[in-house]
Amino acid sequence: MIDKILPQKELAELVQSFHEEGKKVVFTNGCFDLLHVGHVRYLEEAKELGDILIIGINSDASVKKIKGEGRPVIPEQERAEVLAALGCVDFVTIFEEETPNQLLLLLQPDWHVKGGDYKASELPETKTVISYGGKVKILSYSPGRSTTILLEKLTHGNCSNRKQSG
Repeated sequence: MIDKILPQKELAELVQSFHEEGKKVVFTNGCFDLLHVGHVRYLEEAKELGDILIIGINSDASVKKIKGEGRPVIPEQERAEVLAALGCVDFVTIFEEETPNQLLLLLQPDWHVKGGDYKASELPETKTVISYGGKVKILSYSPGRSTTILLEKLTHGNCSNRKQSG
């Protein structure tokens, strides 16, 4: 699984070869802190759009800027390893910026996908993807499934799915 985690430049060379072979490359990005079933469903749906699924994960520093103090819960290398272990994921790379615009310009995937809690018109990367001829697609959303909700439950001791012992 470690061989699925690549530096950006090495990944860009692979993507170019995939395009030359006629393969469709799908890209998504996010923090992926505390992986949950909503993430897994979303990634499996993303993979259905093409041949290769690449995930760009925010570095620890960029997660902290986006999500605030105390985040991420899981360090970037461990988040990358967990994602790389999923069968639907082909490659993972880490990026430092708050948005994946630079990474998208480098990789130029056919599809850039995000979950149903986003709108393509509001994504800062939509213009970037369109500029090189790629497409943006918003996928399904699993209501009530988010890292923030999980952290709130853990913090406030509200784990209603936990079995009660007697």
